[in-house]
Amino acid sequence: MPNGTTHQPIGGPAAYPHPRPGTRDWIVAALVLFLVWSGLAPRSHVTWMAEVFWVMGAIVMWIVWLRRLPCTHIAFALLVLHSVVLIIGGIYTYAHVPLGHWVQEWIGRSRNDYDRLGHFMQGFAPAMLWREVFLRNGVVAVRGWLATIVVGMCLAFSAFFELLEFGVAMGFGDASTDFLGAQGDVWDAQWDMLFCLIGAITALVFLARMQDRQLRTVH
Repeated sequence: MPNGTTHQPIGGPAAYPHPRPGTRDWIVAALVLFLVWSGLAPRSHVTWMAEVFWVMGAIVMWIVWLRRLPCTHIAFALLVLHSVVLIIGGIYTYAHVPLGHWVQEWIGRSRNDYDRLGHFMQGFAPAMLWREVFLRNGVVAVRGWLATIVVGMCLAFSAFFELLEFGVAMGFGDASTDFLGAQGDVWDAQWDMLFCLIGAITALVFLARMQDRQLRTVH
């Protein structure tokens, strides 16, 4: 979750001076408190750890490095939102999130679809992060390839995550049910990757221009 208001050249630690605490630092602090609270009495501490591991990693990276880098408001906000979705999934496990149960009863679904939201966010938020990283560092010289590569990166991580779930299932058997959240759907992995794809494309279609405007003002 990068932060900062001025663009700094790529280099060693001296190239990234420590900024004074700002609004984003307070938001991350609130996220840390929510994370700690979520770990007090989750449905399963093992599943909670597996679900929020990514948030913990992002917070550590923020503290030691990322807060010194420039970042658009939209990328930062989406990554915080994604973290909240992951933490809530960790508290209840994805198949038992109350919001998902409410939607399930409201529209007459046979399953709790909160995990679909989680995988939508798996494409939605990272798409804006990858796009910003590529644009700032001139990774993609031809703009026409940018969206294709960004979507490809999101799908690559989604496939990696499904392989990770496969490994957990093979290693822990029935004990991995809460982490997998498949709820008896044999096509769960395919649905997860599809929703990641939909999330990435949705972000690029509706948020790319906003991000471009913010990139012109955040240096």
